[in-house]
Amino acid sequence: MSTDPTYEQRMNDAMLDSFDEELEMEFDDNRMDSLIDELARTGDEETELGRNFYFKELFRLQGELVKLQDWVVHKKLKVVVLFEGRDAAGKGGVIKRITQRLNPRVCRVAALPAPSAREQSQWYFQRYVSHLPAGGEIVLFDRSWYNRAGVEKVMGFCNEDEYEEFFRSVPEFEKMLIRSGIVLIKYWFSITDDEQNLRFSLRIKDPLKQWKLSPMDMESRRRWEQYTKAKEIMLERTHIPEAPWWIVEAVDKKKARLNCIHHFLSQIPYEEIERESVVLPERVHNPDYLRHPVPKNMIVPPVY
Repeated sequence: MSTDPTYEQRMNDAMLDSFDEELEMEFDDNRMDSLIDELARTGDEETELGRNFYFKELFRLQGELVKLQDWVVHKKLKVVVLFEGRDAAGKGGVIKRITQRLNPRVCRVAALPAPSAREQSQWYFQRYVSHLPAGGEIVLFDRSWYNRAGVEKVMGFCNEDEYEEFFRSVPEFEKMLIRSGIVLIKYWFSITDDEQNLRFSLRIKDPLKQWKLSPMDMESRRRWEQYTKAKEIMLERTHIPEAPWWIVEAVDKKKARLNCIHHFLSQIPYEEIERESVVLPERVHNPDYLRHPVPKNMIVPPVY
């Protein structure tokens, strides 16, 4: 143990800095709240989680996610989680909270762009297969093969034959994944017409969020009812016993995050893996070692 009298304080500061990662994202939420005030919307305090409770419960759940991660590695499990929902439904916020304290070599996010010309000529599921997990891995799909049942159908990016073939194929595809040992969990994030309108309006007003808006988002807003119909058909035709859909009520973002993480943890029976005690070895000091000074022109200017 270091004899530095400030060592304990430095350790505490490092721990606080780790927790501040979530606080930084919370500041972003607070900026959004101020924009909400500008739009003259008042929140229903009875439905809002207390800030202290939210943080306490989030950190507790993230601790459980670390235990789940260790179990997945220990048992060589293969876990796939699909996150689907309308634009601005809050999928990305939940994914950030899940991955925030996990090992990126174990838990990774697959967020595929629009298919290339080559990919369009492939078997529809082919480009997703390459992102599936090996043993000891968790893959979170931020949108998935269900693009065909949603945006591709509504925007006319697939024809009717391709659309119907998707519904014939996807149950068998998912059953095949499950038979291969993959744990498959599917979430749909549900928000109201009014809430999506509000969130899009906030993005328009917020210069740090405007990059999230695309012409496709604007068109999806106009076609709300078509997306609703497509979603209902998708859920009806792909809600199978082997891979059911789970609906996350996502108008309240904080509740959606906690509810989704809590439910995810409940889907995989796990146990805490006993870790061997870690002992930091003494550093070897070589009397012949001489540390050379770093040239000043290589140092990042200390602006702060």
